[in-house]
Amino acid sequence: MSEIAAYGKLGALWCEIMHDSATWPIHGRYQCRTCGRLYAVPWTESRLQAPAARIRHIPSAFLPLVVLLAAAGASPGRAADVVDSTAGASLALARYTAGAGENSPWRAETVEIDASLPKMSQTGRLRAIRRLLPFGKPEYQVLEMAGDQTVKQQVIFRYLSAEVKAAAIPSSSVAVTAANYKFRYKGPVETDQGLVYAFSITPHKKREGLIKGELWIDGETGSVVRLFGSMVKSPSIFIKHVDLNRETDLRDGVARTRVTHLAIDTRLVGRAELTITEQPYTAPDTLTQATIEEQ
Repeated sequence: MSEIAAYGKLGALWCEIMHDSATWPIHGRYQCRTCGRLYAVPWTESRLQAPAARIRHIPSAFLPLVVLLAAAGASPGRAADVVDSTAGASLALARYTAGAGENSPWRAETVEIDASLPKMSQTGRLRAIRRLLPFGKPEYQVLEMAGDQTVKQQVIFRYLSAEVKAAAIPSSSVAVTAANYKFRYKGPVETDQGLVYAFSITPHKKREGLIKGELWIDGETGSVVRLFGSMVKSPSIFIKHVDLNRETDLRDGVARTRVTHLAIDTRLVGRAELTITEQPYTAPDTLTQATIEEQ
């Protein structure tokens, strides 16, 4: 092993133990959010093969949330047993079950994250391009970052780090499927996108990463139009309550915009709020880039 590779491994271990700092890839490197240490992204090293050892060091609600959101559009596998359904609703759910929705509809997308800690009157914002690398891991090209340092480090960076780690976790344990949830038909809902069907979802078991709420499905495509609810089990003793609401704007059956609202009530800093807006990325003629090192 070269001295550079050894230094990178030791640096990662030191940051993780001493700083409790989730790292995340940017332009082919990891960066510690506490000390700023940079080292190579080990896509082919043993760390990728054994992610569970690092996951337990994240003391936040973001990892189970991100895994849940990533699984929300994945193919559910087998048909769900629905209580009090109608023919149209059953057909929509069957299309959803068949995997009409996609986990990630875009290989490259623009991401805007607006975060705040209302109790501390602090805010932060990030605008970036997210691309999917081999093995499904996301990489961020930061275009703009502004706001209070606490929000950037404790809220935005943690969310991005959770996204990277979630890519290595099987989503089947938290996916909105018949294996994990009971579906109950609530009725049709008329939206500006047309007719959708609402189902209440209740976990079979009270496990981390599952929510109690509603799933709205487009009748024509089976795509998820809206997912909202509250987590049934806190991922940390420092987290009191977690709410989420994700809405997807469809145009001619194709996802154009996806907006996710997260509200996390903590015991230390009060309420943390995030709004994540995602759209397909279209390359402009010129692009102003800003890296983490420049912030």
